[in-house]
Amino acid sequence: MHLNITHAREKWKGTMTDRQRFVNQMHFKSFDRCFNMEFGYWDEVFDQWDIFTRHNIKNREDAFILLGFDRIENLFGETFMLPVFEEKVVQERENTLIIQNIDGLLAEVPKDSHSTIPHFLHSSIITPDDWKIIKEERFVIKHPGRIPNIDEIKNKFPDDRDFPVGIDCGSMIGRIRDVLTFEGLCYAINDYPDMVEDMIETCCLLVEDFLDAILPHVRFDYARGWEDICYKNGPIVSPSFFKNIIAPRYKRINKKLKQFGIDIWYTDCDGDVRPILPILLDCGINCLFPFEVQSSKDPRELLTQYEGELRIMGGIDKTKLISGKEEIKEYLESIEAYVAKGGFIPFCDHYCPPDVNQDNYLFYLDLKEKMFGIK
Repeated sequence: MHLNITHAREKWKGTMTDRQRFVNQMHFKSFDRCFNMEFGYWDEVFDQWDIFTRHNIKNREDAFILLGFDRIENLFGETFMLPVFEEKVVQERENTLIIQNIDGLLAEVPKDSHSTIPHFLHSSIITPDDWKIIKEERFVIKHPGRIPNIDEIKNKFPDDRDFPVGIDCGSMIGRIRDVLTFEGLCYAINDYPDMVEDMIETCCLLVEDFLDAILPHVRFDYARGWEDICYKNGPIVSPSFFKNIIAPRYKRINKKLKQFGIDIWYTDCDGDVRPILPILLDCGINCLFPFEVQSSKDPRELLTQYEGELRIMGGIDKTKLISGKEEIKEYLESIEAYVAKGGFIPFCDHYCPPDVNQDNYLFYLDLKEKMFGIK
């Protein structure tokens, strides 16, 4: 945390600590006001909004401090490829670069570095023979670099802290998709199903080893994970594949979390998660993040359907922030009663895009405080 940053906006008033507030709100218990947070911003926003340029803010962590949000942190472990590939430029073209990224993928990216999805050209893993080599070189479970520094972590996150901290539970299939590519994963599930399942099992073992090392020593308030595998038409793997291959690994992880009292677990997944939501809930993942409204539709519907079971972090339609103040006001009013019930921490349903102007965004923050802060 860069605590030397001057607040441009005052933190919302409250009678609870950030930690008490988060825990109570996510457990449908009494809370003083809504937990105040946001997800982040496209890089272009840091160059366009005066509130950021004036204070020389270049990243979301500093932006959160500047804007006076509640404090929330996560602990990450080395639960995937280690060591990663060297990131380097392989070829320079007229308007693009061919790079090798940390996953060993060759990708075409714009020279001007504007935000866009890379065009992937080649994966480091295509066949089981490729996986065998990469697994032996970069997925060694007992690699020294995976051992957490317990004393350092305990000093950073003491039991009596006043802010919530989550333990990262990695990714069972999202990071595999990153390595194989979307197309590569689709082919591999059909052509090399044993390879894909072994990759998933390896990811699970890495997460379990990390949890075994850290959970006895630090008290966490929730768990988090990353499975960015859904698009506007649903998940890129079938629900049956998800249920039969991925869910058993989630359940193993959930058993370890429950042993240490961790019963809130969100997964960071864009797109329409509804086809696999019952499976997620059955595995112990009971919170959606950041809940993209254009894909998963109105958050009120799922909060009603799974009342008392599902939580949502996010769910503020970014298109309303683009549209204007009336649309922002109408949307926030539509969810006000659901925020009051608990289990719903509202913020922009992905990184705030540059299409949102600063005036609309600050109006949105002010209105959130008026509606969801202490009256």
